[in-house]
Amino acid sequence: MKIKYFRTFCLLSETKGIIIEMNHLNRWIYASVGVVIMLLAGLVYAWTVLQAPIAMMYKEWTKSQLSVTFTIIMFCFCLGGFLGGVMQKKLTPRVIVWISALLFLAGFSITSVADSLITLYLGFGVLAGLASGLVYNAVMSSVTSWFPDKQGFISGLLLMGFGISGFIIGKVYTAVTPMDSNGGWRTTFLVFGFIIFVVMAFAGFFIVKNDKQWDVDVTENVKESEKSYEEICSKEMVVRPSFWLYLFWATSLSAAGLAIISQGAPMAMEACPEITMSTVATVVGLISVFNGVGRIVFGTLFDKIGHFFTMVIGSVIFIIAIILLITALTSHMMVLLIVAYIVTGLAYGCITPTGSAYVNRFYGSKNYPINLSVVNMNMLVSSFGSMAAGIVFDLTHSYVAILEMVIILVVLGTVASFFIRKPKEAHLPVIQ
Repeated sequence: MKIKYFRTFCLLSETKGIIIEMNHLNRWIYASVGVVIMLLAGLVYAWTVLQAPIAMMYKEWTKSQLSVTFTIIMFCFCLGGFLGGVMQKKLTPRVIVWISALLFLAGFSITSVADSLITLYLGFGVLAGLASGLVYNAVMSSVTSWFPDKQGFISGLLLMGFGISGFIIGKVYTAVTPMDSNGGWRTTFLVFGFIIFVVMAFAGFFIVKNDKQWDVDVTENVKESEKSYEEICSKEMVVRPSFWLYLFWATSLSAAGLAIISQGAPMAMEACPEITMSTVATVVGLISVFNGVGRIVFGTLFDKIGHFFTMVIGSVIFIIAIILLITALTSHMMVLLIVAYIVTGLAYGCITPTGSAYVNRFYGSKNYPINLSVVNMNMLVSSFGSMAAGIVFDLTHSYVAILEMVIILVVLGTVASFFIRKPKEAHLPVIQ
């Protein structure tokens, strides 16, 4: 009987999907739904906020033990992205979104009853991390397929939702969750899990990949310079110098950004000793807000001026942000600190939309899901940027020393970007 009901549900689901596809919805509807999904999927990156009441309840859990959760999230996010790319050879993005919804529900439900670190790692680290990676890949690959003429902009729009999730939903979490040791966070996690499940289950109906039958009016507007240079698989991609040079640039700048973000609050307190904790949270939050803005700005720039100038401009703005931070630390000017964090957010926002558009432009759309997940593996290495910042501070007791390390990373990444070359012949046949 249960099998019969399950088959009926699957049939209704597919019928609904066919209706949506037959109606050929405006592509901006797919984009809007994609932003909502990415906003929810990015919640896992708000761990620094979500863990506060958990740490108050379990005082025997050290900060390093709790921070392992985020390390697991990063690993499982990258793994989920890769698995999502592989799964798209057999499953539609819609089904992958539904699988992610179930994993989010399971992960948040397990976390809500966690009474050990292992349970916490499993629920929020493994299951929620995998869910985030799976849905990230499914949404990026399906929605961007509708915008061959705006690859950079649409990548930036989707990633804006993912980037500001921690700030927006983190604020909601803080507002509705008692910051005490009585376990009020358990109810919040359970409610969040159900909300994510319901929204993604419904939104999944709108996640449709362009099957190349509806894009005639769109592709006609695509300029020759905006088309993919060639179509290649991941095995071919990873032997290209363009892949490793871009990966080095992205890893260097991501590590630099995470190093600054991880020290954002104490750096603000040193720059302006009279600042209150609530003001610190708001000022540091500007990095997340303008990170979202930067993703749209640099995604649009990619469409207009290509990869080279977009990457160089992002690097230059990063260097300006570091100089402003050093000046704010030495002059103790609040206004300068605010400007520095805004510029830092904008600069940090250049990385992910550039990567998404870069993969599509250099390596094509056919193998985009897997190729993107491989490029996103840079997050595993760059996540150690925050650890490196902590080690440098422990050795020097100076935030300026951290910023000096950061500027070296950015300069090295910028140098690498100068050596990226386009393939000699565009639109080569697909390499199987």
